[in-house]
Amino acid sequence: MNVLKLIYKNFLRHKLRSLLTMLGIAVAVLAFGLLRTVVTSWSYGVEASSANRLITRHAVSFIFPLPYSYRSQIEAIPGVTKVSFANWFQGTFKDQRFENFFPRVAVDPETIFDVYTEYTVPQEQLTNFKKQRNSCIVGKKLVEKYGFKIGDIINVTGDIYPGEWQFVVAGVYSGKDKSADETQMFFQWEYLNERSRQVASWATDHVGWYIIQIGNMNEAPAVSEAVDAIFANSAAKTKTETEKAFQQSFVSLSGAIITSLELVSYVIIGIILMVLANTIIMSARERIREYAVLKTLGFTSFHIVGLIAGESLFISMIGGTVGLLLTFPICQGFGAQFSTLFPVFKVAVSTMVMAMSFAVLVGVVAAIFPAYRSARMTIVDGLRQIG
Repeated sequence: MNVLKLIYKNFLRHKLRSLLTMLGIAVAVLAFGLLRTVVTSWSYGVEASSANRLITRHAVSFIFPLPYSYRSQIEAIPGVTKVSFANWFQGTFKDQRFENFFPRVAVDPETIFDVYTEYTVPQEQLTNFKKQRNSCIVGKKLVEKYGFKIGDIINVTGDIYPGEWQFVVAGVYSGKDKSADETQMFFQWEYLNERSRQVASWATDHVGWYIIQIGNMNEAPAVSEAVDAIFANSAAKTKTETEKAFQQSFVSLSGAIITSLELVSYVIIGIILMVLANTIIMSARERIREYAVLKTLGFTSFHIVGLIAGESLFISMIGGTVGLLLTFPICQGFGAQFSTLFPVFKVAVSTMVMAMSFAVLVGVVAAIFPAYRSARMTIVDGLRQIG
């Protein structure tokens, strides 16, 4: 108990120094948590992918379309239970600012919500969506951000498909769990196909990619090979892969950025380790004579090590806890600001564990050298120490 009191007293001896050190650790843990959350959220779509969905795209590149006529041939392949399709629609909503960007996708209204079962739409709204050619369904987060409501008209200026486009909000979809992307807008592919005859004839009767639902996830390799084999000699060859692999291909394009963020997060922890180590070393050096006196009074080397390590861990743990608590509101605000870039932005359990583990590790490592030096110090040498 006496040692714990001494640790507390030592902690309060230089209040400003201790406070600034804890603040530095808190900021480091906060930065680490934010960067790690960016890394984990960037690939969240990969983890949320369904094992029972395959994606068929153009073999050369995702940007090249596929003929609509492929659909019936894919549906006839054994193991396929449902086939839907989608087409990326670029364009500008309001202005060119990134904060006004959100995914806009032309889809088959009859099947899209059958293959993406993680999205739910009220039946009445879904029926209205299917009836009205220029209608759309928007995600719940878009409603929260822009205040869309049923009947509103969303004006988009097209670029790949030029012209002014108007979409009437017919419904709002929400995810069955927090991993679902609620930042997209779905509209009828027929509307896009009709107008493409005038503004982009090259895209008429073509789709961006096919979404294939299979009955048995173990049949994914066989179905993929069967699909690609059908179109092996066609002008538009295909590449079929699991949805997870498809999502991973997009994530891999920014692999260097993600790796850099991970590296920076570890560098931050390393810098704070050196700062805390310097603080602990300074404190221990100032108290060398005091430790010698304590040994004279009967304190053992174990007690001296406990004083130094205890103070180091006390500072690092408090700083780490404060930083971790601040991580949640900061990440929540960051995620809300960039909701379309990170549809799911939450602090993972692994990030919390790593952050606190690093805080403890920093406290332990920073105390090793001064604790070792003080423990091996003789009483005579300690009393001779000046400053």
